[in-house]
Amino acid sequence: MSTIQNIWNEFTDYLGYLGNNGDLVMFLAVAAIGITAALFVVTDKEAMHSAFYLALVFVVVAVVFLFLEAEFMVIIQLFVYVGAITVLFAFSIMLTRRYIMRSGGGNDDE
Repeated sequence: MSTIQNIWNEFTDYLGYLGNNGDLVMFLAVAAIGITAALFVVTDKEAMHSAFYLALVFVVVAVVFLFLEAEFMVIIQLFVYVGAITVLFAFSIMLTRRYIMRSGGGNDDE
């Protein structure tokens, strides 16, 4: 019984540690979202989806600046990168002509 009691005590101590360090838990959650979105930026086959994942990465960087208490950088990050750069990418993707290779080797406009 003492082994189960020791495991339970360690578990409750760990939960107490996480409860006292909520900013660490939030940072780890935001970092996981950012890393996942960054992986989707480079692995997604749709360019428009990649642009939106890139916007999510920019928002995550803004949240990290918020953790660092750099509010001016948060505003600049959101306005310049999320607002301007992502919209520029989205418009450039939507306005360019896309060619999709078919199995026969020909190009078709869509």
